[in-house]
Amino acid sequence: MATEIKVPTLGESLTEGTVANWLKSVGDTVAIDEPILELETDKVTMEVNAPVAGTLTEITAAAGAEVEVGGILGLIDESVEANAPTRAKEADLVVSDGKSIDVVVPVLGESLTEGTVANWLKVVGDAVALDEPLLELETDKVTIEVNAPIAGNLIEILANVGDEVEVGAALGRLGSSDGAKIPASTVSASEPSEMVLSNDIQMSPAVRKIIEDQGFDATKIPATGKDGRLTKGDVLAFQKVNSGLGISKSVTEAVSLAHSPDVADSARTQIPSIPAGPREERVKMTRLRKVIAGRLKEAQNTAAMLTTFNEVDMSAVIDARAEFQEKFEKIHGVRLGFMSYFVKAAIVALKEFPAVNAEIQGDEIVYKNYYNIGVAVGTPTGLVVPVLKNADQMSFADIEKNIKDFGRRARDGQLSLDEMTDGSFTITNGGIYGSMLSTPIINAPQSGILGMHNIVKRPWVVGEDIKVRPIMYLAHSYDHRIVDGREAVSMLVRIKECIENPQRIMLDM
Repeated sequence: MATEIKVPTLGESLTEGTVANWLKSVGDTVAIDEPILELETDKVTMEVNAPVAGTLTEITAAAGAEVEVGGILGLIDESVEANAPTRAKEADLVVSDGKSIDVVVPVLGESLTEGTVANWLKVVGDAVALDEPLLELETDKVTIEVNAPIAGNLIEILANVGDEVEVGAALGRLGSSDGAKIPASTVSASEPSEMVLSNDIQMSPAVRKIIEDQGFDATKIPATGKDGRLTKGDVLAFQKVNSGLGISKSVTEAVSLAHSPDVADSARTQIPSIPAGPREERVKMTRLRKVIAGRLKEAQNTAAMLTTFNEVDMSAVIDARAEFQEKFEKIHGVRLGFMSYFVKAAIVALKEFPAVNAEIQGDEIVYKNYYNIGVAVGTPTGLVVPVLKNADQMSFADIEKNIKDFGRRARDGQLSLDEMTDGSFTITNGGIYGSMLSTPIINAPQSGILGMHNIVKRPWVVGEDIKVRPIMYLAHSYDHRIVDGREAVSMLVRIKECIENPQRIMLDM
């Protein structure tokens, strides 16, 4: 039985759109409500989902076609669905021919249909253990490891580094190590990697490979993972801090060679005028970096973005932290930071100025009665924004614990897509890098973002006297299409008042 895929209602006054991109091909199996194509209108790009589960048997409107509301886009045959697993829900299945098993692209998350092969951790001929990481896939949000569904040998690589691959596509092929017949089975390719021990230090095979390639001493790298495990983020951070300091094997060998008598004498008479090696290095942008660049530029092109500034005396918050820090940490097991104060202050202000907590969808304004606060986190691979869901219901301790956990897992690339979606307002702290002042870019489709900066002792008028106080500059960027200047400025003033008088936060005023 064939079911028609039709152009849905596009919004008030919109009667037609353009097929921008098909996410599925003829012959692909689809799950009910799985995105199958993208439609572009004058206002937005929207996904059209499968009305039923089955197989896409016909595409009647190709990419670029102009289609009207109610028009037929394609056909889905429901009769073959029972015999073919859907790619959305079972794309992490392996395919077996009895002698080998295909390693396929697992389900990447809601609305994500493809990724990029970032790095193969194994080469053809390597023996692999069950659930051992084989390669890394990079998506718009996170980098994930794809693990071995069986123990055996990597006999073929089907997708090379840099290849764009869709969910369900074959990445490589494994053969049984003992030559036994392999039954077709349902095996997840995205479970956490098996931990190994090296010099009594726990680490994944992927982390071990990086350490071996770089010639690092694992015992000298601070481990932040659970139970003292060494994470990928730990190694990358160590590499960044120690770059150029004689840590890697190649540099260590170069230093040893330079101290030999013959080389030392030669070096005194021949000092190179330019650095050794190429003067330029061309590296392909990661998918995450490309997405960050595209979205930031899109925000600038779409939103009527404006920034208002203010300054805040941090004395009250600093004094409160000094007074309660030890007891707070003892009770809750986490330190009391500045971010929890600003999250709470922002929520007080957002309740008073709801337009900043809203967003534009087509020709409608969507006012949100929840407060999901995004917290920008810098990682070795780029900026990510995990979201504190329903932050208004969190205590100070809850906020600090979640932020600490986000930071740790962001470094390791372990944040899920769900944790980085549905934000209604964002806070970014450039002050941790020494920034005095900046104009943060809105995290579209949100309508506002708060920028925190470094705390500097400055002269401050108190009554008739001039005092030295710890001052932070604040920046509030907002979408002027939906937020008026009066609202934006007043909101920043309210945040300032809450920080200078933290009692306001407790009283929600």
